[in-house]
Parts: sequence; structure tokens; C-alpha cells
Amino acid sequence: MSKALKDKIFESLTSILPIAFIVLVISVAFVPLSTGTFVLFLVGVFLLIVGLGGFMLGADLSMLVIGEKIGATMTHSRKIWLIALLSFVIGIIVTVAEPDLQILAEQVPAIAEKTPLGNYLLILTVGVGVGIFLTIGMLRIVFHIPLHILLIVFYVAAFVLSIFVDPSFWAVSFDSGGVTTGPMTVPFIMSLGVGVASIRSSGGKNDSFGLVALSSVGPIIAVLVLGIVFDLHDIEYVVEPLRQVGDTREAFFAYLEGFGSYAEEVAIALAPILAFFLLFQLMTRAFRKKQIVRIIVGFVYTFIGLVFFLTGANVGFMPVGRAIGEGLAKLWDGWLLIPVGMVIGYFVVAAEPAVHVLNKQVERMSAGAISSSAMMKGLCVGVCISLGLAMTRILTGISIMWILIPGYAVALLLTFFTPPLFTGIAFDSGGVASGAMVSAFVLPLAIGACNVLAPGAIMTQAFGCVAFVALTPLISIQILGLIYRGKTSKIKRNFLTVEDRIVEYEVA
Repeated sequence: MSKALKDKIFESLTSILPIAFIVLVISVAFVPLSTGTFVLFLVGVFLLIVGLGGFMLGADLSMLVIGEKIGATMTHSRKIWLIALLSFVIGIIVTVAEPDLQILAEQVPAIAEKTPLGNYLLILTVGVGVGIFLTIGMLRIVFHIPLHILLIVFYVAAFVLSIFVDPSFWAVSFDSGGVTTGPMTVPFIMSLGVGVASIRSSGGKNDSFGLVALSSVGPIIAVLVLGIVFDLHDIEYVVEPLRQVGDTREAFFAYLEGFGSYAEEVAIALAPILAFFLLFQLMTRAFRKKQIVRIIVGFVYTFIGLVFFLTGANVGFMPVGRAIGEGLAKLWDGWLLIPVGMVIGYFVVAAEPAVHVLNKQVERMSAGAISSSAMMKGLCVGVCISLGLAMTRILTGISIMWILIPGYAVALLLTFFTPPLFTGIAFDSGGVASGAMVSAFVLPLAIGACNVLAPGAIMTQAFGCVAFVALTPLISIQILGLIYRGKTSKIKRNFLTVEDRIVEYEVA
């Protein structure tokens, strides 16, 4: 176990260090950071490395194993009502306590003011959206419905609904689809798909992916409906002053508070999944004693890893992101934001916990034909472009729909030409790439820049960068699929040519 943990920490080290180095260069060359902020950042880097390593090991031991077994058991029962009911319940319980979603809810006080439920109105709305669309995704696998057909129908429905919502609410709606599929939901939902597909006699590999994709579009539609029902308009974002840390003692207490807060959040998030696992084991006896012990150990690693990661990201990286955004916006009229944002985007995706889970699942399900490194490069290129677009929008003030509509049109058009396996992987990638690091580092960077360049337009210009991060991988990974298909077709043609020559030689 210790060797496995060391391997995971080394893997996370290679993911975190590039973005740490970039921040270090920016702080020296362009935006000097205060000593207290820099101390918070250094401690945050350490916590991210250890936390990401622990989370990846914990997910391998617990979340992925449980999800696959539950998915396979549900499908094997052949009871449609049971599959639908359990999918809906699982979708809600793994979503309502997602840390990224709680951060988003706190940043949109206009919704909380409309009802006694406060922030929980948005959280419950998103949870129900994920529950409904996870059910649709599971039934899609059972009834052999092509994924791209459902994606086209639901994304068209989302854009039609946006016509009836105030433009100030567009960015929040599409951001909600990205933040929902974070480090807590992705491993569980993705492994459910693998478990369900494993029971299928044909097309199982192609159906292994796509649940995260549908679980991402569900919150978009649900939040748009919320905006219509409560007639939300002219939403404003109030920029709160960042906590100033003057010395190491204050930094220590800042992290101490963070550990307590995020330990509570992660415990609340894991509790329903752990309870569901125990109930499932009592009813099915699907796991042996040794497996149960490994799963419990996996939960411990997942808990500790996520607490470390979220504390490091939110306490250490969030103030740095805001400071860098504000500092870059004051240089050369803010145009430096575009290249710096693109560089950050290229490397920051490697620090997302759920990205590593996706890449390994893809490599495993494709029997190594689609490597983790190829997936990572495709995601890095996609997120690089997305942050370039996000920073351009802050500088120019163009509407988010000028990018989302043509972007999704291209992504959905590609589904007719891309191999079905890559369609599911690509649309899963969009939700996976927009996780904790985007919420805790990239979004504050955008808010800081917008606070300088367009203080009154934070809700319409700064928000939306999560939506862009969720969009561009849909295109980049599908292009990777087209390249993959081209290479495999060439190999097959060469093989047939050689085979024909052998036959001709034998005949001669």
C-alpha cells in the first residue's frame, strides 16, 4: 500500500509542479505577491500534491470498485424500475454535497434571496437535474439508444430555454454543468457506466462512457428552468476582500480553519456514498470481507486526500488566482491575460483529480489503444483554448452565447463522424476538466481581472470560464478520435495489402 501511495504522490507531483512553477514566474516577472499570500501558496502546493495522490489511490480502492459492482448488479437484475429509481437516488446523493457545487452556490446570493432554502435551492435543483439525467443515461445503455442523439436533443433544449432567461443568468447556468461533475461525482458515476456496460453482450465498450456527459447537461437545463420559474434577472456579484495574511502564524490559523471546514464538507459528501455501499452490501453480499476492508481503507484515503486537496486549493490558490488576475489586468490594458491564461489552462487541467480517473478508465477500457498521455494532451490543448477565449471575453465584453452556440454546434456535428467510443469520452471529458482547480484558481483569476476591467459585469463576463473549460475538450478529444480512426484505418489497409501479397505469392 505504501508503494502504491508513493507512486500516486509522484504522479501528482508531476501534475502540480508545472502550474506552481508558472505562478512563481508570474509572481517574479509581472505580479509581485505579498509574503503572506506566497506562504499560503507554497503550503497549498504541498497539500495539493499529497492530497491528489491520496485521492487517486482512494478512488481506485473504493469509488471505482463500488460503482462498477453496483452498475453491474442493477443491470443484471433486468428490473427497469429498479435501475431508474437507484440511478435517480444515486445522482442526487453524490451531487448535493459536491464541494465545487457548494462554492458556486455561495457565489450566487441572488438565488438564495428568493427562497427560505437559501443556497440549498440551487444545490437541490442541480442534484435533481443530475438524478434525472443519470437515470436517462442508465436507461440509454439498457435500451441501446445512441448517445449523440440524446446530446443533440438536450443541448438544443438548453439553448432554447436560455431564450427565456435573463442574459445575466446564462453564465451561471452553463457553469453549473461543469462544477457538478467534480472529484466526488466523477469516479462514482463513471464506474457505474463501466459496470452497466460490462453486462451488455454487444457495444459495451462504447457505452462505458457518456453518463458524466448527460449528468453535465442535466444541471444546465435544471438551473435554466429555475431561472425561468423565479424570474431571476440583473444578478450582481459582490467581490469580497481577500483574507490578508501577514505572517506564518496567521497562515497557520488560516489553514487550520480550512481543514476544519473542508473536513466537514468532505465527510458530508462521503457519508451518503458510504451508507449506500453498506446498504448495498447488506442486501446483496456482493463483496468479500477482504474487499470490504480494502474499500474502507480506500474511503479513508479519499477523505484525507480530498480534505488536503480542497484546503490547499481554496486557502492557498484562490487568493493567488485573484491577485494574479487583478495584477495582469493592470498591465498593457489587460492583454497579457490572454497568453498567460492559455499557458495556465494548458497545465492546470493536469491538476484536476477527476481527470486522472477519466484517463485511466479510458486507457483500461480501450485496452491501451487510447493512452493516458494522449488523453491528457487533448485535454490540455482544449483547456488552453478555453481560457484564451475566457480572457478574450473579459477584454472585449462579448456575450457568452457568441462562443457557446457555435462551439456546441461544432461539437455536436463532430458526433456524426467520430467513433462512438470517442463521443462518450469527449463529452465526459468536458465535465471532468472543469473541476476543483478551475473553481478555486481559474475562476478567481477571471473574477480578479474582471474586477479591474469591468467591475459591474462580473456575473456576465468572469463567470462562464467554467463553461468554456467544459466546452473545448468536446471538440479536441473528438478530433483526437478522428485522428485515431484514421491511423487504425491506415493500419488495416496496410495489413490487408500485405495479406493480399502473401496470397498472391502463395498462388504464384
